[in-house]
Amino acid sequence: MAIERHVRVYEAPGGTYESVAVYDPAAGEQPGLLLFPNFLGTKEWDFAKAEKVAALGFKVLVVDFYGQGKRGTDMASGAALMQDLSSDRAAMRDKLKAHHAELFKLPGVKPGRVGALGFCFGGKCVLDLARAGVDIAGVVNHGVYDAPGFPNAPMTAKLLIGHGWNDDYCPPEATVGLAKELTDADVDWQLIAYSRTGHAYTANDVPENAERSFGFQPDTDRRSWQAMVNFFEETF
Repeated sequence: MAIERHVRVYEAPGGTYESVAVYDPAAGEQPGLLLFPNFLGTKEWDFAKAEKVAALGFKVLVVDFYGQGKRGTDMASGAALMQDLSSDRAAMRDKLKAHHAELFKLPGVKPGRVGALGFCFGGKCVLDLARAGVDIAGVVNHGVYDAPGFPNAPMTAKLLIGHGWNDDYCPPEATVGLAKELTDADVDWQLIAYSRTGHAYTANDVPENAERSFGFQPDTDRRSWQAMVNFFEETF
């Protein structure tokens, strides 16, 4: 197996985007998977994670959701880009659907249901694709749960949500609110809450804080990865 990275520059609503396709060109037909980064946008961490996912048997598109040349370099710049994109959730939905369409342009992507994997703000992207009625098998790791203002399309997605119980960005009422939203929509959903865990629990370059509300948690990182593998094995 020789997994390669291929830069893909394309036009979509809002401008020009530079995503990265990660796959084994000799593998033949495989399911496609969208990988949505955290609020900083695409970076080496995401490309390395995509290589691990591709090794499971996927053609992966690491999505540039901000646009070519737009990346966060610290908390402030990343937060500003995230707020700008999410300020109009209907427009954001249309951009996400365009990235979903781009996935099918990769060579050898198997038709039908595809996967999506999101971290932090990328988790919100996965949820909003589901809310838009896109048929995906989606995994959300330490996501952001607030519902958009636009009416949901009939939701056909299958979802696995990994949640750090100490996550200040998603307090218990937000987590229960998401569960109610997905239940009311009759979604096939699972939610795994992890103790001693906060936001960014997969970010092995971010030390955990004293309150355990933010930062890398190695046990949860390992457990959530295995839960994702099990979920995709069941689906694909």
